[in-house]
Amino acid sequence: MKTDGELLYAYAVARDGGSPADVPETLTGVADEPVVPVRHAGFAALVGRVPAAEFEEDALRERLEDLAWLERVARGHQRVVDAAVSAFSCALPLRLATVYRDEEGVRRMLADGSASLGSALDRLEGRVEWGVTVYALPPPNPPDPPDPLELSPTPSPPESAPAPSGRDYLRRRGAQRRAREADARRAGRAAEAVHDTLSPLAEEVRLHPPQDSRLSDHPGHNLLNAAYLVPRERTEEFTRTVAALTDDAPDGLRIRLSGPWAPYSFVTHAP
Repeated sequence: MKTDGELLYAYAVARDGGSPADVPETLTGVADEPVVPVRHAGFAALVGRVPAAEFEEDALRERLEDLAWLERVARGHQRVVDAAVSAFSCALPLRLATVYRDEEGVRRMLADGSASLGSALDRLEGRVEWGVTVYALPPPNPPDPPDPLELSPTPSPPESAPAPSGRDYLRRRGAQRRAREADARRAGRAAEAVHDTLSPLAEEVRLHPPQDSRLSDHPGHNLLNAAYLVPRERTEEFTRTVAALTDDAPDGLRIRLSGPWAPYSFVTHAP
C-alpha cells in the first residue's frame, strides 16, 4: 500500500525462490528504513520506503549536488545490495535512486522486464565482480639544474668548476624530461601486463575511465581502472594472481584490489 509522502526505493532484483530470503530484519536502507521484498512474476525486488521530499524527481536533482547526502545514500544503497548478494544466489543491483510510486510500479517493472532480468540473472549466476586499479606514484621532483642567468655575477675562485652554460642547462632539463617520459612508458607497459594477466581469469572485463586522483584517496596517475567478472570457483586463483602481481610490481607502481562486489559493471538491464 502506498503511504502519502513516500516513495519506494528499489535496491536489487533476484529470482524468487518461493521461500522467504534470508534478508536480515535489522537491514535498513538509504533513509534508515526497513527493507523488504516485493515479489512478482518469479522475481523479488528489495525495496524500502523513503521520503518523497528527498527522492522525487525535482528534489533528487538538487540533492545530487549535495556530496554529503550523496555519500550517505551511496553507502546505504551498497549496504542493501551486499545483503542481497548474501541472501540470494544471484542479485542484480539497481541504479542509485531507482524509485517507484508504489508497489504496483515495482511489480510492473518486474513483469515488463522479466525477459531481460531473467537473462541477466542466468548470465551472472555464480559470478562476482572484482575491481583492480593500477597507479603510477608521482616521482620525487629532482632539483632543477641551476639557471646560468640566475648565477651570482661574483667571480669564482680559480680552483672552482666553471659555471654551467645555457646549453648545459637546456641539456640537463631535456635529460630530465626524457627520463620522466621513459618512466611513464615503463609504467604503462607494466599496467598493460597486469591487465593481460588477469583478463584470461575473467569471463568478461569492463575498462572504466581513469580515476581523477583529486577525487580518489590515492596519489599518482591512474593507469588501469578495470572490473573483472569472475566465476566464484576462480576467486581464489584470481586474488592469488593479483597478490603475486602486487608483490612483483616495479618500484613506483601500486596495484589495488577491491571486491568481491555485486556485478555492477556487467548489469545491462536498467528498469
